[in-house]
Amino acid sequence: MNKVELLAPAGNLEKAKIALIYGADAVYIGGKKFSLRARASNFELDDIKEICRFAHERNKKVYVIISLLPHNNDFVKLEEYLLKLNEIKVDALILCEPGTLEIVRRVLPDMKIHMGSQTNIYNYETARFYYDLGVRRVVIAKELGLKDIIDIRKNVPLDLEIEAFVHGGMVMSYSGRRLLSNYMSSKGTKE
Repeated sequence: MNKVELLAPAGNLEKAKIALIYGADAVYIGGKKFSLRARASNFELDDIKEICRFAHERNKKVYVIISLLPHNNDFVKLEEYLLKLNEIKVDALILCEPGTLEIVRRVLPDMKIHMGSQTNIYNYETARFYYDLGVRRVVIAKELGLKDIIDIRKNVPLDLEIEAFVHGGMVMSYSGRRLLSNYMSSKGTKE
């Protein structure tokens, strides 16, 4: 049986360090770019570099979430951002949609990829679909019950890690797709 990983969200450098000091095995963070959380403090590249150094010194991990639901022009600077994250040596990227997945696979073929809760993985067929694309961890939908989780585990390859939220808020939408806040912060509008 695999060891359970305690993964904590961190909105800034101080919170990330505290989470790692007090028992988290890993933290997930959002960068200033390519994140849906417009009002969150998020991390500059220098902060990502600092938390990776801090975490790796303690044999812990840092995952960067790329949660933007992109329009075509959003992809323009994504490759450059990915290359910088790779130089910093983040441990994995958490993605939420297939276009971004395709770019990451092309630009960083060795990067570990997790599909986040905004991917809306409700069943084992969807989990296997992403597995076949090289994903080795899926974050299942927050709305699933224990029976659903057990069914997914039984029907996917054993090396596909399944992540489930055990505590935290539910956003007003379905499985973390922050459609209203996305619209209200103008991140979802075309420029």
